[in-house]
Formats: sequence, structure tokens, C-alpha cells
Amino acid sequence: MIKRGSGVLLHITSLPSAFGIGDMGPQAYRFADFLARTKQSYWQVLPLIPTNHVFGNSPYSSFSAFAGNILLISPELLVKDGFLNKSDIESVPDFPKNRCDYDTVTPYKYGILSKAFDNFKKSKSEYHKFEEFCETHKHWLDHFAMFAVAKHKFNGAVWSDWPDELKNQDPVYIESFKKDCRPDMEKEKFFQYIFFKQWHSLKKYCNDMCIHIIGDIPIYVNYDSADVWENSHIFKLDERKKPICVAGVPPDYFSSTGQLWGNPLYRWDVMRQNGYKWWIERIAHNLDLYDIVRIDHFRGLVAFWEVKYGEPTAINGKWVDVPVHDFMDKLVRRFYNLPIIAEDLGTITPDVKEIMHKYNLPGMKVLLFAFGADDAHHPYLPHNYERNFAVYTGTHDNNTVKGWFENEADHKTKERLFRYIGRETPADDIHWEFIRIAMKSVADMSIIPLQDILGLGEESRMNRPSVGNSNWEWRFESAQLTGWITDKLRSLTETFGRI
Repeated sequence: MIKRGSGVLLHITSLPSAFGIGDMGPQAYRFADFLARTKQSYWQVLPLIPTNHVFGNSPYSSFSAFAGNILLISPELLVKDGFLNKSDIESVPDFPKNRCDYDTVTPYKYGILSKAFDNFKKSKSEYHKFEEFCETHKHWLDHFAMFAVAKHKFNGAVWSDWPDELKNQDPVYIESFKKDCRPDMEKEKFFQYIFFKQWHSLKKYCNDMCIHIIGDIPIYVNYDSADVWENSHIFKLDERKKPICVAGVPPDYFSSTGQLWGNPLYRWDVMRQNGYKWWIERIAHNLDLYDIVRIDHFRGLVAFWEVKYGEPTAINGKWVDVPVHDFMDKLVRRFYNLPIIAEDLGTITPDVKEIMHKYNLPGMKVLLFAFGADDAHHPYLPHNYERNFAVYTGTHDNNTVKGWFENEADHKTKERLFRYIGRETPADDIHWEFIRIAMKSVADMSIIPLQDILGLGEESRMNRPSVGNSNWEWRFESAQLTGWITDKLRSLTETFGRI
């Protein structure tokens, strides 16, 4: 599945753009050109599912596991395709250039997308393609469109607080709702049509240059989502359709109370009876979006930490096994070569390692974790790697290399780092040392966040897991991708055989 190569971790929102948030327009294609010039094989993005201020704009918390994030739609491409006039996008709010201002971006984007929809209805341009899209994606699109319209109709209320007929999907009520709300539902479907059209064009451009897209699937979905509303029978809910128990992780070295995520848990026994239909549709959908998929918190597909709903912390939970062999066998039979990366960071038990080995799933190594202990056998030190891994300098949840070096690494950690690389290195150069270590490792895949390629500090972090606001906002400016950086990255890629 994976050849020896390297790539860059950069979410679409972080691209330059005149419209307040990175999008799938011209700057995305220019970034793909940068990847090609530097001989990269991979572009890794975060989940492309819808974000919302209610969930802190996190791409890991969404109203849908299938829909696309319409904030990523390019206004420039809407003009190019005839859905907008050039004058429609000439008056733009004064957006900041180095971060996403979601509060301003969201109403702006929705306004121009609504105008594009009005023009689409008048001209009927591409209507047959739109109808084909709706039919192809019918298995999730109809319910998502209903969900999106109902959320607006009921002022953002959680679906379990909707009228009983809608909450329980009474067939007569549903047909009446669809009839009454057909124009609004068609608008939501049009937004999704444009998103997928623009994304597939960008993906094809990358693939034509031998750049593979790595996507990301959060293992759980939000309770307040179209997925749980439509498929409540496959989640652990009571007769009122409220959660019985929720997801999290147990206490560990990092947290004495564990982490209480609050997502509803799957009824694996029910899913097994229908051949894991929802999961197989989800994997198929994502493998249409991406070439390779990373499953976040993969260990939850082997056994998950179950906490009774209402518990204040994750302490009083228990491990519950998943029929993982049966599930993985179904996936292997359905998908050729199963192009999946297992996110296996943290404490991983032997049963998880057994599954990864049995199905030949690459795991992850993070260099920022490698130097915290004086242990030559530390699993994150590169001389202990095997080939079937993806090595990262850091992930979207970590500090940047420079930020870690300046603000988190203590004196002993720096001593171990310098001893490993053979010399003392100043903060302004430390990111290139980490990139060199990752590139020359035996791991087949090397992925570097763009912040580390640019040598940026802590102010450029994408996410601070313990902080509830100001995450997912970082953006770079095109001038930062200098010729010197391009040459340096290409040289390292060529030197260590990753072209």
C-alpha cells in the first residue's frame, strides 16, 4: 500500500486565501505544485467534514460523518464555473491573513453560496450532474439535508429535542417534512454537490502528479449528528434516544481522571448482524475522497473505554471488546489492500498490535515523543522503527518542533536530543534536524507538518487539546514558501530516497 516517500501535513483551512479561510481554489493547486516541486508523495489533511462553532470549529466534531465542509468551497471556482459573477466576490470583508475568523467567514461564505444556488436554479446549469450526484450519495445525503434544514428550523436544537414525529422519523411526517422543505433541502444538497465537485478536481490534480491524499476519520461521531439521528439503532441509546454510555479513555500518566469525550458508543452486536453496513459505507465514502485513510484512535476498534452517561470523569469506566477480527475480515474482503493508517499513539496493548500486524496496518511514530526518557529502546527513537510506519515530527495536536524546543523540552531532554543528532543545535535550526531524522529513518512514510518546514513557533499550533477556544485557526501566507525552503525540502527528499 505504502511506498517509501514523504509528504506534508496541512489542512485545507490553513491555505492562503482572500476569503478568510483556506479553500479548494487556486492556492490549493499552487500548494500541490509546491509538493510536486519538492518531490513529495503525500498530502495529509484533517477531516473534511462540516465544522461548527458549537463544537469549537473542530474538524473532529461534526454534524455529519459523510458531508463536506462547505466553508472550504472556493468562491473563485464558483465564478469560473459560472455559478457567480466576478462582481459577486469583489467586496470581501477585511479578513485576517494568518488565521481563520470563523465568526465572520461563516455568514460570508453562506451568503455567496446561497447566491450561487439562486443562479443555479435560474440557469439549471449542470442540473443533470447534480441529479446524478444526489442519486449516487442518496444513502446519506437525504437525511443530512433534512437534518441541516431541521437544525435551522428548530433554532439549533439537538435532534432528540425535536418533535417526536421527526425525532423518531415517522414515515408520514418525514414525507410531509420533505415536501414542505424541498427547496431548502435542495440548497443543502447543492452545497454538497459543489464541495465534492471541487474536492475531486483537486484530488485528481494531485493524483496526476503522483501525490496521494491522506485523509482522516475520527473513530466516533457526535451525538448531535445526522448519523446518530438516522441510525440510532446502532448506537447505545435508551428508549428516549439519549446516550446510555459514552466514549473516553481511562486515567493514565497524562490525566489522573482520564478523558471523557462524550460521543455515543456503537452497538457492535447490532452492526455485526447487518454486516457492519454503516461502517463499510463510511470507509467506502472516505476512500472515494482520499487515497489513504488514517483512523483516529484506532485502538477503539479493538476495545473501547465505556463510561456511564452522566459520570463527571472517565475514571469509572470499563474496557469492552469489539468483534474486531470479524469486522476487519469484512473490510479486507470489501476493500483492495485496505489502505489504512492506524493511529496508535499512547499506550497500546498487545491485542491492538496483534490486529495491526495481522492486517499489515502501518502505525505512527512521533519524534517529539522520542527524547523524554533516557532509554535507547524507546519506541519513538528512529533506530527502533520498522518499515511499516509513518513517522511524523509532530501532529496537529502537538506543539511545533520549534515551539516544543523553546517551551516544553527541559535541559535533560535537549541533552538527549543533541547526543542523538551529534551536535548542539539552536532553536532556529532545530526543525530541520527533526525533518532530517524523519526523512532518513527506515519508516516507509515521513510526514512533516508545514509549520515545521517553515520553522514556526508555538504561535502557529493548529490545536491545543486542553484549550477550548482559538484552535484550528492557523494559516500560512504564500510568501512563506520561499525558493530556499523549496530547494532544502527537495534536497532532503532526494538524499534519503523518498522521491
